[in-house]
Amino acid sequence: MYFNSWFDLLRVLLVGVPAYVGLVLLLRVSGKRTLSKMNAFDLVVTVALGSILASTLLSKDVALAEGMTAFAMLIALQFVLTWTSVRSDRVRRLIKNQPRLLAFRGEVLADAMRAERVTEEELAAAIRASGVPGVEATYAVVMETDGSLAVVARSEDRARYGSLEHVRGLPDDVARDLRDPESGGA
Repeated sequence: MYFNSWFDLLRVLLVGVPAYVGLVLLLRVSGKRTLSKMNAFDLVVTVALGSILASTLLSKDVALAEGMTAFAMLIALQFVLTWTSVRSDRVRRLIKNQPRLLAFRGEVLADAMRAERVTEEELAAAIRASGVPGVEATYAVVMETDGSLAVVARSEDRARYGSLEHVRGLPDDVARDLRDPESGGA
């Protein structure tokens, strides 16, 4: 069916504009973290917000006040969970992935690549995009919590490697050296 009634179109406009404005205001009040670069949990919340907006706009059974309440509830829960995850390692581990080492000191870690379902072509593309000539010129390639690939080029400056301290798959001796630079390795 292409058209039901003018009233239905008017309802979409009358409900859609305030629902959109309300959602934008709620997102602004909740802070940058609500829609920052996303991990899997953030993506689920974002999709749920979109679903609520669609239901509020298109379903006659969902009043604007109900849609706004649902927006506020999801954003408040997201805020509480992220606030708690910043303060609790246990909560953070529960809702967030840990970065994973995919290549180290110029060598591809095939088991890690397979576990994270990353192809060699995807790894090569990330290395090229970072401006590094090839995997042999990398110190580390890390799959970040949001699924992006970060490339750390080899360097004489060991301080550049400090950001790898919390990456899963880092050899124990290297992790120890990163925590205690006086020990000499990395």
